[in-house]
Amino acid sequence: MPPEAVSILLALGLSFLIGLEREEHKLGLPAYTFGGVRTFPLIGLLGFALAQMSGQHLGPVSVGFAVVGAFLWLSYQHKLQRLDAPGATTEISGLATYVVGALVAQDKFWLATALTVISLLLLELKTFLEDLSKRVPSAEVFTFTKFLLLTAVILPIVPNQTYGSFGFNPFKTWLVVVAVSAFSYASYLLQLQTSGKSGILVAAILGGLYSSTVVSVVLDKRAKKEKEPHLLSGAILMASSVMYIRLLVLVALFNRQLTLKLLVPFLVLAVVGTVAGWLWSMRSDAEPGTVKSDPQALNQNPLEVSAAFLFALFFVVLLALTHYAVEYLGSAGVYGLAAITGFTDVSPFILGLANTAGAGTPLMLAASAIVVASASNNIVKAGYAYFFADRATGLQSLTLLLVYSALGLLPLIWLAR
Repeated sequence: MPPEAVSILLALGLSFLIGLEREEHKLGLPAYTFGGVRTFPLIGLLGFALAQMSGQHLGPVSVGFAVVGAFLWLSYQHKLQRLDAPGATTEISGLATYVVGALVAQDKFWLATALTVISLLLLELKTFLEDLSKRVPSAEVFTFTKFLLLTAVILPIVPNQTYGSFGFNPFKTWLVVVAVSAFSYASYLLQLQTSGKSGILVAAILGGLYSSTVVSVVLDKRAKKEKEPHLLSGAILMASSVMYIRLLVLVALFNRQLTLKLLVPFLVLAVVGTVAGWLWSMRSDAEPGTVKSDPQALNQNPLEVSAAFLFALFFVVLLALTHYAVEYLGSAGVYGLAAITGFTDVSPFILGLANTAGAGTPLMLAASAIVVASASNNIVKAGYAYFFADRATGLQSLTLLLVYSALGLLPLIWLAR
């Protein structure tokens, strides 16, 4: 079989599949609908033939596209006169079929096949996609658009070049922002599916994947309304435990050696804290309350463009401070900085260490500083719980988190071996 015959058969087969789908769709409609199992293959073969004759010139293919489009426009005008709410899916499918035939003629077999399969999926999943558009709130679509802005629009145009004595690289800085945003956004989407009493523990775990501090403060304030101190204090401890998993994943994206240093102690801390928090949450209270089903209580959307830029600013500032602390103050300065950053978001500081560990910052010092910053952040959350929650939840959370913070410093012994 000559190669041209293979191309013709492929163009014919792909066009026939689209025509077959449109023919099935047409059977359920009493009114006029354009094309079917004969018309669509003819359109595909027309695009194939014109592309073959054109070679590398787009003139004949473009004229053919315009002619086919004119016929499809006449078809759509006819539908406008006869139907109250006509759709243009069939006409657009005809144009897509023409393009598929032209792509086959240019030996772009994979691209033509992929476009055909995607087109068939979009046509067949009409009901599912329309229902999905009704289920997904417009705010979530806007949130996903912001995520694309951070990742697909801004990141590719950021210069990948190092500036300054402390190694500021705009691309790596924004890559850190993208990594944190992606991790946070994924956990946020999972968290939207939780609700009720059992959902609090799941939401605390998922929330700890993007900000255990935010989750802790939300639970602290919720404790004043719902008398469930064991449940809520246990959930706060679980969120603080999952923070170690989050930090491990983020550090692993940028520094494999530093990850290996922290892997065992951080995994142990995460498991111990999660299990202890769950066991504590299962204890009954003297005056059990009723946990209201509020799926939005913990679902604080972490993906804000302004927050992303602020995170980038913190990252650069802490990157510079860490560099100068190592250069002028030594390890004591880095440890002091680690303890102070516990009062804010520890992620910029830790990711700054991940980007410089082994180069500007000694590996052992960076690992130890991350341990100190994490423990410091748990102490801060203990203070938040004491001041924001009711007395019972505040005291329980304070005790649990202070003990957990002390345990969180034990990896310093492991790292010093």
